[in-house]
Amino acid sequence: MDGTVQKIEVNAPQQFVYETALDLETYPIWAGGVKAVTVVEEDEYGRPTVADFTIDAMIKEISYTLDYDHGHENGFTWAARPNDDLTLLEGSYTFNAIEGDATEVVYALRVEPNFTVPGFLRRQAEKQIVGTALRGLKKRAEEGA
Repeated sequence: MDGTVQKIEVNAPQQFVYETALDLETYPIWAGGVKAVTVVEEDEYGRPTVADFTIDAMIKEISYTLDYDHGHENGFTWAARPNDDLTLLEGSYTFNAIEGDATEVVYALRVEPNFTVPGFLRRQAEKQIVGTALRGLKKRAEEGA
């Protein structure tokens, strides 16, 4: 995927980190810039399949709907439904168990806003979003483990 990919090591078990990341409605507590999340639909396992987000995108507040796909080993993906603010937003989390009951989390994100932003600023914003989310997820999972 073209976009930004970063990883971080979390000192918590793989399943716990995965479940922390799936708890979308807690994102406003630990994921910087996320103002509100509402899970609209869940699958038979209680995992979100559709969720509405509102974020502070520095330039403006943006709302969008994400569709989640859980058909991936060790993680999940999402894609935004195009709207007035976003042409494309897609991402993924992958959770890899590593020694000592820790987890490597890989976060990939690609964003194409529906308004003019120079490419270097868009990539810088992606890097900031991904880095902030990974640090927040690490802190949240390690405190709860």
